[in-house]
Amino acid sequence: MKKKLKVGFWEFVARIVLKNRIAILGLIFLITLFLGLQWKNIRFSFTEANLLPDNNIINKEYNAFLKEFGEEGNLIVVGVKDDVFFTPKVFTAWNKLMLDLKSNKEIDLVVSVSDLKKLQKNEAIESFELVPFVDQSKTKDQAYLNSLKKDLFTKLPFYEGLLFNNKETVRSAIYMDKEIVNTAARKDYILNDFIPKIEAFEKETGVDLRVSGMPYIRTLNAKSITDEISLFIGASLLITSLIFFFFFRSFRATLISMLIVITGVMWTFGLLGLFHYEITVLTAIVPSLVIVIGIPNCIFLTNKYQQEFRAHGNKARALQRVITKVGTATLMTNLTTAAGFATFIITQSELLKEFGIVSSLSIIALFFLCLIVIPIYYSYQPVPKDKHLEHLSRNYTKVFISWIEKMVRYNRRYVYAVAIFLFLISCIGALKIQTSGSLIEDMPKNTGFFKDILFFEKEFNGVMPLEITIDTQRKKGVMKLSTMRKMDEFQKTIEEIPELSKPISILNLVKYSKQAYYNGNPEYYDLPTSQEQSFILGYAKNGTKNSQENIMKSYVDSTGQVARITTFMKDIGTGNMAKIEDRLWAKINTIFPKDRYKVSMTGKALVFEKGTKYLLDNLVSSILFAIFLISLLMVFMFRSFKMVVVSLIPNLLPLMITAGLMGYFGIPLKPSTILVFSIAFGLSVDDTIHFLAQYRQELTNNNWKIKKSVFATIKESGISMFYTSVVLFAGFSVFMLSDFGGTVALGGLIAITLAFGMLSNLMLLPCLVLTLNKSLANEQEFIEPKIDVLDHLGEPEDN
Repeated sequence: MKKKLKVGFWEFVARIVLKNRIAILGLIFLITLFLGLQWKNIRFSFTEANLLPDNNIINKEYNAFLKEFGEEGNLIVVGVKDDVFFTPKVFTAWNKLMLDLKSNKEIDLVVSVSDLKKLQKNEAIESFELVPFVDQSKTKDQAYLNSLKKDLFTKLPFYEGLLFNNKETVRSAIYMDKEIVNTAARKDYILNDFIPKIEAFEKETGVDLRVSGMPYIRTLNAKSITDEISLFIGASLLITSLIFFFFFRSFRATLISMLIVITGVMWTFGLLGLFHYEITVLTAIVPSLVIVIGIPNCIFLTNKYQQEFRAHGNKARALQRVITKVGTATLMTNLTTAAGFATFIITQSELLKEFGIVSSLSIIALFFLCLIVIPIYYSYQPVPKDKHLEHLSRNYTKVFISWIEKMVRYNRRYVYAVAIFLFLISCIGALKIQTSGSLIEDMPKNTGFFKDILFFEKEFNGVMPLEITIDTQRKKGVMKLSTMRKMDEFQKTIEEIPELSKPISILNLVKYSKQAYYNGNPEYYDLPTSQEQSFILGYAKNGTKNSQENIMKSYVDSTGQVARITTFMKDIGTGNMAKIEDRLWAKINTIFPKDRYKVSMTGKALVFEKGTKYLLDNLVSSILFAIFLISLLMVFMFRSFKMVVVSLIPNLLPLMITAGLMGYFGIPLKPSTILVFSIAFGLSVDDTIHFLAQYRQELTNNNWKIKKSVFATIKESGISMFYTSVVLFAGFSVFMLSDFGGTVALGGLIAITLAFGMLSNLMLLPCLVLTLNKSLANEQEFIEPKIDVLDHLGEPEDN
């Protein structure tokens, strides 16, 4: 009489799936339709990545600055370094371009040489007035333009650093409407109006214009991110499908795998829309991650189906065992992968939280898609042909697995020696790792806008704004001569720092007022003395009443209590930024008593640098949390603390090797590379789980004979581990096609880590298992687990 077997969870799932195929496929279609409708909510980020928590003091100070003075990143600069600029043809075209730009509603103000205003004293009404610097009726005269050029560079120090430098490079300052600078309207204007006008000027004159500034950089950087989404998805699908087909030699198997991961990508975009998350430089790579991570699921399930069918030739039993035999193991591998991404949820950064939530949910959803759709699909397909099963005994896989088996059986000491050597060498390399908090380092370096950033760094010391606010804590305190002298002393310190540009503040206007009072003599471009202050500021007060073109209006608040100093900085790393910050704060603390002045330092560049430091400070805790979370899952699976410890070693070694390579090759720790460790650890542990799950089954099949079970496990799981590792390596290598340095580093480092992880799990892990059991005198290391990792109770009943 046939013994009735206990029906386990996965047997129950298998029966539900295979008996309700149409209904389940209909449900998947409805879910896909629902998430597809959420695509309408997808939007792209129009600001830089803010890695800091909302309640962080740096964010609070930055938001307070924005509330007081408005968006600081609204300046676009257009520059030219060409001797033909001061010629009638080019100067006339430049004037026309600036007038065209000024006429757009998206532009608040244009400050350009062509329509420059200079401050002039009017003794009759005892005030200053702004008069044109350029006589437009004479711009056809080359001699006049030569004189104009000389006057600009020698008589107007007020505009030095803003409109020209001492190297005779000229630029225009174009201020966008602050209300639209963080909206889609900014993108539409830059791409559809601003850039065409710039290109038309270049075509007409043959002069190469340089364009930069945060609105321009943000727009083109975001466009590059958008363009790369389709590139990554297409490249990931192509390379993973080719590898899949190469392994299985089956169009049917390849087709269904591609269909599954494409559905997973649709779900990912649907989740972004459902949660109203923006597409950022991080969430943009999630769809490609879904493809790269989903294909290994398809490989394991397809491989198991074909192995089972080859073993007994029963299609129904093979389909059922696809679910029952690898259900929990595949679930756990996906949970550990999701856990690697989910660690970012515990950070206080909204950007990382969103990335962690979408990626982890997408991975879990993809697991259920694979587990359900693959058995259903093959249930409608003919049985595999012999050519589809040839890969199970292909020569190159046999040679590779035989080499692994030989190393584990006869050269265990060498495996340990190499592992220890790599660990020690990697520790030395890891100590060499630098950090980088650069806002532009990861931007695509082969693009025109990045080259323009470098141009302005060289000519004007950068385009990244650094803002300092000085609260005098009393109304009209800014205009007190004692305050202005302190500010002037501080600005001289800024000018001494080569990485910072000449600062802009209310002092520039006050100094210019004194120069104008003395009939424009540049030698008097300085702060007024106490005797001069009253009548010079009286002139200034009368003049500014009637002028609507005071470009300094944004540098003092409405009460006259808070002053703003703006400087621009070069692309400098975290270490250099910290040194500059320390130097500035040392000066601030010296000249601005804390009981009388409240000084803060902020700006996009500083916020990003602090965000990088925040990530670095949380790197160790994030990795430790990932290790802890994954260890809990493995304890739940195997109920053996010893095996958890053994399994962690082969996965921590690849992380250390990656850290060592970063140190030796000068790859810094930055937001993109910080992500590598948690993601790679979650993926690498997958091989460990598959190995130990198969090992536990082999123990029961071989009457707990340790050595026999280990080598049977290598033969049984080695091929799947090899296949999936190749797919993951090639899949993550796709990100190296990116123009973004951070994405290239992320893809390359994860690919390398996973390659070492595969070798570590196929060689070091079985060596450790054999050594551990030898030291335990062949004691059974597994207690009966809480759940069945692999069904080993017997044959499931045929239906």
